[in-house]
Amino acid sequence: MQYADIVTAVVAAFALAWLADLLTGRRGLFATSLVAATGAVAGWFLAVRVFGVSTMDEWGWVLWSMIGSAVALVAFFLFRSKR
Repeated sequence: MQYADIVTAVVAAFALAWLADLLTGRRGLFATSLVAATGAVAGWFLAVRVFGVSTMDEWGWVLWSMIGSAVALVAFFLFRSKR
């Protein structure tokens, strides 16, 4: 499958969002999905465009993408308003 790495990154980002939403008390899957997707894109950008440690033909950027997603989710839950 030609786009297996992209599909894997998308599914893994959604899985991280679902897990974070589940662990934090079901506040909203849409918000956590949006944050996880944004973090995944940021991780991809850092790996492929900024640092050049991976190309789109390799699987290394998927790991960077998941790390970016996890960092974004942690920041989201740390700094969001808790009225």
